[in-house]
Amino acid sequence: MTYRLPALAGLLVALAACTPGQRQAPAAPAALTAQAQTRGTAGGEVESGVLVVDAADPAAARVVGAAAMGGLELYALDGRRLTAAPAGEAVAVDVAYDVPLGDARATVLAAIDALGHRLRFFRLEGDTLSEVGARPLALGFAAEGVCLLRSRLDGSLHAFVVGDGGEIDHHLLFGTAEGKVDARQVRRIHLPSPLKQCVADPVASTVYVAEEAVGIWRFSADAEADVAAVLVDSPRLGGLEEEVGGLAIHDGGDGARWLLASDASAGRINVYDIERDEAFVGAFTVAPADGPGAAIEEPGPLYAAGAGLGTGLPHGALLVTDGDGGDFKLLSIADVAGAFGLDPGTGQDPRQRPRPETVTVTALVETAPVASYGDAADDPAIWAHPTQPEKSLVIATDKKAGLYVYDMRGEVLQFLPDGKMNNVDLRDGFELGGERVTLVAASDRTRKAIALYRLDPEAGTLVDVADGLQPTGMQDPYGLCMYRSPRDGATYVFVNGDDTAKKQWRLLDAGGGRVRTQLVRELAFDSQTEGCVADDAAATLYVGEEDVALWRLSAEPDGGDEKTAIDRIDANPAIVDDLEGASLYDLGDGRGYLVVSSQGDDTYAVYRREEPQEYLGSFAVVADPELGIDGISETDGLDVSSRNLGPGFAHGAMVAQDGRNAMPVENQNYKYVPWRAIAEALGLEVRGE
Repeated sequence: MTYRLPALAGLLVALAACTPGQRQAPAAPAALTAQAQTRGTAGGEVESGVLVVDAADPAAARVVGAAAMGGLELYALDGRRLTAAPAGEAVAVDVAYDVPLGDARATVLAAIDALGHRLRFFRLEGDTLSEVGARPLALGFAAEGVCLLRSRLDGSLHAFVVGDGGEIDHHLLFGTAEGKVDARQVRRIHLPSPLKQCVADPVASTVYVAEEAVGIWRFSADAEADVAAVLVDSPRLGGLEEEVGGLAIHDGGDGARWLLASDASAGRINVYDIERDEAFVGAFTVAPADGPGAAIEEPGPLYAAGAGLGTGLPHGALLVTDGDGGDFKLLSIADVAGAFGLDPGTGQDPRQRPRPETVTVTALVETAPVASYGDAADDPAIWAHPTQPEKSLVIATDKKAGLYVYDMRGEVLQFLPDGKMNNVDLRDGFELGGERVTLVAASDRTRKAIALYRLDPEAGTLVDVADGLQPTGMQDPYGLCMYRSPRDGATYVFVNGDDTAKKQWRLLDAGGGRVRTQLVRELAFDSQTEGCVADDAAATLYVGEEDVALWRLSAEPDGGDEKTAIDRIDANPAIVDDLEGASLYDLGDGRGYLVVSSQGDDTYAVYRREEPQEYLGSFAVVADPELGIDGISETDGLDVSSRNLGPGFAHGAMVAQDGRNAMPVENQNYKYVPWRAIAEALGLEVRGE
């Protein structure tokens, strides 16, 4: 499965709304002169290049050029060619710093080899380039450019490869124990025509791509988010004449972040202010550094380094590929700023790893994808086997088709095509026909009813035990959770619909191995609710009013409608609507944690179970490239257990629905996260120690 960006025609109206200054290029671009230029490549061909900075000695920065059949060539800032490394037909290159390789950290270059249409990796030590790819990484298309991005969320390294057929391949890179670089494909995005270059903006977690004859696109670099494609500029509608030849980003810190684009057919380079929605600032030409001469006729791929590069380049440089000259021109960022009255800002060290925005963990297991396409998986419930933890189960919904039963390896044991089951929960110890059974309840949107099942623990299957249709009286029931009263042992189910109502039913043995419902209570909220969880020991119900707050109220049928806000969305910036799934981690003796899905920012908020129930922190679930399991995003439902659930989950787990299942892109599924990992990330306790 791939993503396709919107067609250009669908975005013309949006572009027309841009300011006139953004759409109209100046008649006479500023004329700037390069500070330096490299010698021509050995073979006379030049494709693209990067600047590799050296913080210890800024003047020791290097230019690494992709020189077609000449491979990768290394230059000093004064233009001297220092060395070269075979790289097939090198057509593009980018650099990343502080990449963990075995026990060391290294400066790594990613290069596109057009001979094998593959991605290759090189380590730069001093002036020596050595190949460090763990294996051949065939791309399967004619690649034209590559750009690297360090995630602000967890520091992971990502590569975006653009191709002649409009392909945008997203890969997650990682170092192996053997000191090599490996990668996993995360997703593929498509544009309709050839792409030349891309550039990544780690600050905004976005990627810009140059679609040669169409314009400049921006999209989200986060695989766990919408592509959110935006057309930044386009020929005839904007500041571009005909063909985009390359892109770069100057990062001078707040107030000094620009996108630079080579308007190749016009022989100029455009400047856009990133912090003003890429407003067009102006354009300039680049003349050679070695005396009077005509400006570059068709500037190609670009690269910008905002860090100081010694005398003459205190604010960094823009590297411009000159295909006709067969070399690279270095232009002072200070000169660009001066031409347009811009502040060049303060040089940002590209070797500095971003500070993580939140603590992160990874999943140990993921389930097979649900069969239904689109937004289908929704809510899981964990069942812990009382004597054989490895036989524990996860029951989960496909809200377009039915119920799944998974084992602790994520494999499907049963699928029941019983209708649009939205939420699911379970309780052990329900007395049915003189036997204690595990009862499972699900909200059935097909029949607007409560579906009821008995779990067969040995077979790992569900058996329908509903005493006929158990209607909810709701137009669209979907939120559901169960409760067992400490007062009399009665078992209840709460259901809400697509309005403000929430109802409570008691579950009763109807005889003949069947279960029926009895309505005992009706509640109302001011707006939509869905996620809920009951604390059986405390006789308490927690309800997420999606856009408002997390509420606490009595779970007993005679408990009234008084409720207390545990947290409000407008009071805590760490939670972002919608509030969705909720569950409890039980430490015993009334202690533990309440976990809630903050769907709007793909995180999970943790609160203390006992008074005063303060907010303890949030965590995100990110990809594990070695296991090949992606992160979790847009979570609807989740469940948490403190029981021993077998190998890897001795202290329990969180199981959560993943709204975007990537690496590779497949239908939605569920991820299993060890509680110990969450506890270590946030300094929480685990049960059993």
